[in-house]
Amino acid sequence: MKYILMMNTMTAGSQAFTGWSKEDFETHCAYFAGLTQELRESGELISTEVLTFPDQARLVGAGDDGMLVTDGVFSEGKEFLAGYCIVDVPSPERAYAIAARVSAAPGPGGAPLNIPIEVRPVLSGPPPEML
Repeated sequence: MKYILMMNTMTAGSQAFTGWSKEDFETHCAYFAGLTQELRESGELISTEVLTFPDQARLVGAGDDGMLVTDGVFSEGKEFLAGYCIVDVPSPERAYAIAARVSAAPGPGGAPLNIPIEVRPVLSGPPPEML
């Protein structure tokens, strides 16, 4: 079953890694590179992406006159989606174990960040009850 692991982090008004030393940032990136490589080799990783900050987001909708584009997302939000990965694993427990490792990524001084990771099954089609 596929699961999306969504990394919700930092307040929307802050800049990531502000105040981090170069070494802390490199350690953080190396941790994710190693985890990504491990999941690729195991065949569990489908995709992973890091997202830009909310101030670079645009909201797009359909309006009466066609496409409507507005700046950013809701700045009053306390957290935002910083990145995600999609894994294909045999059980929810395995998805949770991977999410816990993502959450434990090192931050300043090597301390685990303990970032909240939202885990959701990915539907490959409509739910059976809808058919």
